[in-house]
Amino acid sequence: MFPAKTYVARRRELRTKIGNGIILLPGNPLSPNNYPNNAYYFRQDSSFRYYFGLNVPSIVGLIDADSGEEALYGDDFTVEDIIWTGPQPTLREMGAEVGITATFPLAGLADRVRKAVALGRKVHYLPPYRGETKLLLSDLLGIKPAALHDYKSVDQMFAVAEMREKKSAEEIEALERAFRIGYDMHTLAMKMCRPGIIEREIAGAIEGVAKSCGQGVSFPSIVSQHGETLHNLNAEGVLEEGRLLLCDAGGESLEGYCSDHTRTYPVSGRFTQKQKEIYEIVLAAHDHVARIVKPHMMYTEVHNAAYMVLAEGLVALGLLKGSPADAVAAGAMTMFMPHGLGHGLGMDVHDCEAMGERSFDFATIAERAAQSGTCIYRAAWRLEPGTVLTDEPGLYFIPALIDKCRAEGLYTGIVNYDALDTYRDFGGIRIEDDILVTETGSRILGDRRIPATVGELEAVVGR
Repeated sequence: MFPAKTYVARRRELRTKIGNGIILLPGNPLSPNNYPNNAYYFRQDSSFRYYFGLNVPSIVGLIDADSGEEALYGDDFTVEDIIWTGPQPTLREMGAEVGITATFPLAGLADRVRKAVALGRKVHYLPPYRGETKLLLSDLLGIKPAALHDYKSVDQMFAVAEMREKKSAEEIEALERAFRIGYDMHTLAMKMCRPGIIEREIAGAIEGVAKSCGQGVSFPSIVSQHGETLHNLNAEGVLEEGRLLLCDAGGESLEGYCSDHTRTYPVSGRFTQKQKEIYEIVLAAHDHVARIVKPHMMYTEVHNAAYMVLAEGLVALGLLKGSPADAVAAGAMTMFMPHGLGHGLGMDVHDCEAMGERSFDFATIAERAAQSGTCIYRAAWRLEPGTVLTDEPGLYFIPALIDKCRAEGLYTGIVNYDALDTYRDFGGIRIEDDILVTETGSRILGDRRIPATVGELEAVVGR
């Protein structure tokens, strides 16, 4: 937790940005795993934690943008609760830690919100992504759960995203701590990599590092020899000589800030010539992006720059024909890298996308989205000092996608489909680091670099 003044200042700025009405920021409740008293590992809502700092379940934050009132609604632990949990601080005590003096039982929230609605006041809330939160907001506002998306506060979405987009010095320090967790996770995975190991043995070991050094993983770890499957959570494969292992994993700092890195390396400890050729192309794109990112660049410019380097490499190998620029313009690179170059990073591993990129249609407010330029809308994302984004180019050989494009006659004369036949069992390669945009340029987060070159990886893997 940061000092109380941090949260006080954040709430004041949010109140100013919104201007009027009631701002609701529900924290997450516990989610039952298989019965109510056996819950999943608790993960707080990031926006609630950003403004109210508390990492405990079932609390709702309220800010009155007109009067300046700030309050927490939640219930103190009963004796029956304490039997199971031990003594806990009261809501008033927790509120004092983050500069809140007004605290009320959770049951009082309904009356507070309904009075505001009766007076015709706007109630601002972010698009809910959890079922429990949808039911809470539905009950408070008298809106059917399926209709909550229609009444979300676009003003609050942009205000929160704009604030969370630019990381403060104390947030950057927390991200650096998350990097150190990620470094230990990835270097352990490299050392464990050898034929005969089951993928989940590595996944379990690195997730143990994340839990012992911070809050746990920042997302479910991807540890797979099928790197061509972008979010492959199946980790039952046995590592085999001659194959590549892709490890995409990160940890959360104790303050709830994330790291996200990917490395791909040979199970045998040595790249084959074919693997090395593809790897060097991806590394060149990764390093090029890290060199060129600077303030005020558009994300699309960086994404296309990565595509160009990848295309140049594939042309040199004979997998693409003609000029790299023609391949990029034709959209052929989407067959080899069917994902974005990167995403925002902060308190979420896809920062603020719970309210944006994949959960909201920006067509009706495209002009405002472009003016905002935050990471909730990557097509109009403008990189500013304090932005943190991932740099994760990749090359993937996905037989089903190759067959589909070929059957549809796509990229004829550009993609050398005959040459691609020898790569059908190649898999995929991704290399990822986290970049901080500074006032004058950018830098990769971390006080050291996770091994990334062919020589560095071959010196560590399986040793």
